[in-house]
Amino acid sequence: MAEFFPDVKKIEYEGAESKNPLSFKHYNAAEEVEGKTMQEHFRFGVAYWHTMRGEGADPFGPGTALRPWEGADDVANAQNRARVFFEFLEKLGAPFYCFHDRDVAPEGESLAESNDNLDAVVSVLKEEQDRTGLQLLWGTANLFSNPRYMHGAATSCNADAFAFAAAQVKKMIEVTKELGGTNYVFWGGREGYQNLWNTDMKREMDHLATFMHMAIDYAKQIGFTGQFLFEPKPKEPTKHQYDFDAAACINFIRANGLEDHIKLNLETNHATLAGHTMEHELEYAGSQGFLGSMDANTGDLLLGWDTDQFPTDIYLTTKCMLAILKHGGLAPGGVNFDAKVRRESHEPIDLFHAHIGGMDAFARGLKIAAAIRADGRLENFVKERYGSWDTGIGKDIEGGQASFESLDAYMLDKGEGAPNASGRQEFLENLINEFI
Repeated sequence: MAEFFPDVKKIEYEGAESKNPLSFKHYNAAEEVEGKTMQEHFRFGVAYWHTMRGEGADPFGPGTALRPWEGADDVANAQNRARVFFEFLEKLGAPFYCFHDRDVAPEGESLAESNDNLDAVVSVLKEEQDRTGLQLLWGTANLFSNPRYMHGAATSCNADAFAFAAAQVKKMIEVTKELGGTNYVFWGGREGYQNLWNTDMKREMDHLATFMHMAIDYAKQIGFTGQFLFEPKPKEPTKHQYDFDAAACINFIRANGLEDHIKLNLETNHATLAGHTMEHELEYAGSQGFLGSMDANTGDLLLGWDTDQFPTDIYLTTKCMLAILKHGGLAPGGVNFDAKVRRESHEPIDLFHAHIGGMDAFARGLKIAAAIRADGRLENFVKERYGSWDTGIGKDIEGGQASFESLDAYMLDKGEGAPNASGRQEFLENLINEFI
């Protein structure tokens, strides 16, 4: 079979001293950290939409990407593109990938034609999975690009748009099952509003819940046992999206009886657009038992939109891995690079540099996070800070043995109470710097 990246050999771990840009300096798939290999910790995935379909276009100009394998926008080229993608995955050494239905196959003139196109490409994906042993981390449906979804999909004011979206998701759940995918993602690209004057918010959110219940029911019917994931995003393209952040999504899940079926797929750039940090979103989801998977990228804090840059900030990856390790890991989810090379990085080799950098940054973050945990000073500081809750009146409160009356009597007897201790923020920031 012809090679599409003939100048690239399989990317190998060469260690921190290596000067070879096409090597891993820190990501060693077989290296064990806290009892699991790096490959098991990360379950790295590659996003088909950015890696294979990203053309480098922006609002001010067309695409710049040089992709010599591209041709006509037809099924034959889509099948060829899938083979290019698997060569990339093999040489990179990423064990998983993710895709939307419309990423891999062209949309037809009808639902039936679109399904046929998808089936033709899925057959190639399956062949390539069997040949390489690579796996599907999760599948999802593009319910935002076609004009029929201008008002949303599951939350559209048009019932036919809802019905078409349901048919699309039905097909993608079938495809995800066929390819052995371990998760299925709901991402509401346009599930929100631009103006409340023309919006029945409650009705739209009720419809979204109905849609998710239908998907869960169908998955049971066909025997799909993968994890459903809900992905928060606050805005862009809508003024306000119903999946604003982890807290909003968890509230929605619980309010609609979906808590036994759905966890969260968190994205760094979406967290910052919501005014949060990624560690906040990971910690919130993890503390509530809803941490499922993550889309690894970062945004530019000087730009107010979803720039989807590759993560290279070691502080960021360390914070992410501290939260992920604390809450028991991501499996059956993983770390999916929902990231794109810059418009100016237009050559095929840049795809390798970008993913290598992201994988190495997470490997460093993992090792640093594990060292911080083994050291114990950070954990012990937090434990000591909350020590008043482990005995006496604090223990009574947490154990449900206190009331307003008993606490009133306690304070009348004790007086002002114990003084507050310092939060030691600067000390802790210095502590983390010891490891980074």
